[in-house]
This record gives sequence, C-alpha cells and structure tokens, in this order.
Amino acid sequence: MNEVLKKFVPLADMIAQTIGPHCEVVLHDMATPLQSVVYIANNTVTGRKIGDGFNLIISDVLSRHFENDMLCNYSFRTSDGKLIKSSTTLLRDENGLVIGAMCINIDTTVITENIKWLQNLLPDATANMAESRDNNAPHVLEVVNEVIDKIFNSRDEKKMSRDEKMELMRQMDSRGIFLTKGAIEKVAEKMGVSKVTVYSYLDELKNKSGQ
Repeated sequence: MNEVLKKFVPLADMIAQTIGPHCEVVLHDMATPLQSVVYIANNTVTGRKIGDGFNLIISDVLSRHFENDMLCNYSFRTSDGKLIKSSTTLLRDENGLVIGAMCINIDTTVITENIKWLQNLLPDATANMAESRDNNAPHVLEVVNEVIDKIFNSRDEKKMSRDEKMELMRQMDSRGIFLTKGAIEKVAEKMGVSKVTVYSYLDELKNKSGQ
C-alpha cells in the first residue's frame, strides 16, 4: 500500500466504527487499478475484498461532478439487491496528484425496512376521519336522541328553571350534540321551547366561554 494511503487507515477505521456495522470504508490505490482495493473497514456491506478493482468508480463515480474532490450521497445497488448510500473523496499526494480514493458505503436496507414499518403505523392521510364523518347518518341520529333522552332523564320541562335548562344545554354542547342535524329540534321539543330559544341559549353559552 502507498505510504500516503496508509495514513488514512486509522481514519477509515474511525468512520466505520463510529457509524456502525452497516458502514464500510474502502481505500483504493490508483497505482494498481486492477487490484485497487487495498484496505476495507467492515467488509460486510458491498461484498468487496482486498484486491478488487475500482470498476464502479471508473464507470459511474468519476463521471459525475466532484466538488472539492468529493462526491457525496450518491447511491447504487449491490448484486444481492442492497441499496447503498455512498460518498467518495479523492486522495492526493504532496504534489497534488490523485493517488487514491476513499469510499464510505452505508447499507440502507435495515433503515429502509424500519421506515416502511413506521410508516405503516402512521394514519392514512387520504382517509381523514374528520372529512369522512357523517353526523347525519341514521345510527348517529339514533344515538344522539338516546343521549338527549338520558340527559333530560324524565325531567318535566314545565318545572325546569332557566338555569337548569342552561346547565343541560352546557352538558349537551360539551358532548357535541348540536353538531348533529335535528338535535336542535329534539332539544327544543324536550324543553318545551322554540328552536330560536335553543339557539339563543347556545349563543349565550358561547359568549360565556369566550368563543
């Protein structure tokens, strides 16, 4: 191995150990293109081994636009289907000549699978319950009517004070009763008042709550 490249071995080890077992770092020696791979830290990601050539670097990587001798975050697939996120930097000697390259390869397979698993736990944005809610469906009206009957609990509307009526209105409003079509009419009937009166009670409740 070129003496200059040897200086990058500790750096390769540090990167691989920091990122973890799904990351490999490969050192290439351009002086031996057919056997350019001279060092690998974590050689379980792409299946490369020491003595391999840099076919991929020539055919795909070096043809791209490098900035400051770096090409970051490109991707490719291995022969066994792994999706690899990769970055490459060119290595130069004291005279500025390119003598090698360092490639960081990260296997994103586990990450991708975990992301898919997490996405399956998320709600479907296309199935918005708020938009699909139907407060006028027959079963909703049936339940709302039963709730209203239970709230009034056989009270005699003729003996109810205005404060008692307002308290019942508050209880029903807090339960969303009045969001259902027909609830106003039902409550007006139970209270023995007009729909206009029920609306005025609701307005009063909203004013008190600061809505």
